[in-house]
Amino acid sequence: MNRLIFYTTSGCHLCEHAVVLLQEYAAQPDSAQFDLEEVDISTDEHLVELYGIRIPVVKNSANEKEIGWPFSFEDITTLF
Repeated sequence: MNRLIFYTTSGCHLCEHAVVLLQEYAAQPDSAQFDLEEVDISTDEHLVELYGIRIPVVKNSANEKEIGWPFSFEDITTLF
């Protein structure tokens, strides 16, 4: 199964929208299946430097492809 890393932080309203979109995508019968690992970037200075102004960001841990907000169902499919 694919593992997607969801870079986020507390209080991020865009991240809340992104999680809903990811859940809706996962519920589609023909969508790629994945486990979602949430990573709070505020716990790591390096992650803040990489993603601080780009969150929410979703990254496929296997192929390193990533997308940042705003993204759509179509964008999510590019991760696989």
